Amino acid sequence: MGDKVLIIDDDVTLTTVIQLRLEQEGYEVIIANSGVEGLRQAYDAHPDLVILDIMMPGLDGWETCQRLREISDVPIIMLTAKDGEMDMVRGLELGADGYISKPFSTKELLARIQALLRRTRLPSSPTRPAVYTDGDLVVDFAKHRVTVRGKRVNLTPTEFRLLSCLVRNAGRVIPHEALLAQVWGPEYIGEIQYLKLYIRYLRQKIEEDPSKPQYILTEWGIGYYFRGD
Repeated sequence: MGDKVLIIDDDVTLTTVIQLRLEQEGYEVIIANSGVEGLRQAYDAHPDLVILDIMMPGLDGWETCQRLREISDVPIIMLTAKDGEMDMVRGLELGADGYISKPFSTKELLARIQALLRRTRLPSSPTRPAVYTDGDLVVDFAKHRVTVRGKRVNLTPTEFRLLSCLVRNAGRVIPHEALLAQVWGPEYIGEIQYLKLYIRYLRQKIEEDPSKPQYILTEWGIGYYFRGD
C-alpha cells in the first residue's frame, strides 16, 4: 500500500467519496467519524497525513488539531465549510499545515496531499552548513532546533522550513511565489496569505521587537529576505 491517510470527519458521505478517490490513487485510508476516534487512530496507526474537519460535534477540529500536535508532527489539512480568514488563521496557529474550504474538488485535495507529503520528505543537502549562528540566533538545520538569546524556541515544521529557506538564502530577496513553492509546494503559489501569516509567526518568535524586525525583512511588493551576519 501507499502512504497512509487518516480522515477525521463526521460526514459519512464525504469521507466515503474521499476514501474511494484516495484509494484509486494508491493511498491506504483510515476513517474516523469523531475527534476522539481520530486521536486514537492517529496514535495507533501512525498515519503519514491527516485530513481533519473542523465542524464536528463533541471534540471539534480545533481541539483535535491541538491534541494531534501534542503527539505528532504529521501533516494536517483542515476542512471547513467556512471561508473566513479568521478560521484559516486559527487553524494554522494550532499547527495545521494546509487549509481547504468546502466545497472542493478531489483533484484539488489530491494536489494538496501530494504537495504536503512531498515537502515533508525533501532531503537536506549535506553540502550546506549544519548550523547558522550570529550569537543571538542559532538555527541547527540537522536537529531542527532554534534558540534565540540562549532560549529554545518551539517552531512548527512549517515555520522551521520557512526560516531555513530564508536563512540559507541570507541577503537575497526571495519572491513570494518562490517561497510558497519551496516551503509549501507549487500548488500553493497563489496563497500569499499563508506566507504573510507565517512570516508574522516567525517574527513573533525570533525577533526582539516583531514590529521592528532585524532578521526577517520585507521587500514590499516582491518578497522577504533574511538579514544575517
